[in-house]
Amino acid sequence: MKFSGTDSYVAPPDLTVAVNAAITLERPLLVKGEPGTGKTELARQVAQALGLPMLEWHIKSTTKAQQGLYEYDAVSRLRDSQLGDPRVNEVSNYIRRGKLWQAFEAEGRCVLLIDEIDKADIEFPNDLLQELDRMEFHVYETGQTVTARQRPVVIITSNNEKELPDAFLRRCFFHYIRFPDQETMRKIVAVHFPDIKEALLSAALTQFFELRATEGLRKKPSTSEVLDWLKLLLAEDLTAGDLRADAASALPRLHGALLKNEQDVHLFERLAFLARRQR
Repeated sequence: MKFSGTDSYVAPPDLTVAVNAAITLERPLLVKGEPGTGKTELARQVAQALGLPMLEWHIKSTTKAQQGLYEYDAVSRLRDSQLGDPRVNEVSNYIRRGKLWQAFEAEGRCVLLIDEIDKADIEFPNDLLQELDRMEFHVYETGQTVTARQRPVVIITSNNEKELPDAFLRRCFFHYIRFPDQETMRKIVAVHFPDIKEALLSAALTQFFELRATEGLRKKPSTSEVLDWLKLLLAEDLTAGDLRADAASALPRLHGALLKNEQDVHLFERLAFLARRQR
């Protein structure tokens, strides 16, 4: 069971090594990187490449680790008991299975994505240590122990919003997705826009990487954002000449796809103003 990328996902060699190492070690793969570098999409592409079903658990600031195992709906059981519903005699009727439970009881191996784990409370990763390590957990309301039929391929993403506990990190195989260089970016663009003209691509990527390198930029545009920008350029039927003509204004054409806050827009407006004064 080896991952080597797919027709729609360019996986650099170091990333494929990390995925396959995690699968061999049967450890969760912890993937970090800038937002928009394809961390979530990686899990989907691994599932597609290996022909495995996929479960996605998207973490929010209010998410608790227990929700990934199961939730006991005591309120519904109390209401049903007041109504005389015979279902109350069976506790399991009020147990809602979480994503980990679903992955553990799957007929075959599957891919489990735990997306943006750093959004949750700092104790969240620690609360999943034993479950991810031993691949089992206890259901106190029913007295049963749920054990994974087959160990799922677990991929965990993080945007580095907060540090993860050392005990959790020890149980993972770690990989940081570096931002693509120009050559890799060209391969990524070729997957999404195979018919883009070379002159337009060269001009767009030159402008894009110069924009990312601008000092003082609060949020650097990501891979997903440059793909959105290129899609707009193609939809507007713009040429390399159009982009070069705009270069003097500092702000790129259709910059709303790349710059996502007013501070960065104002930064480029000031740069354009200073450039005009120096002429």
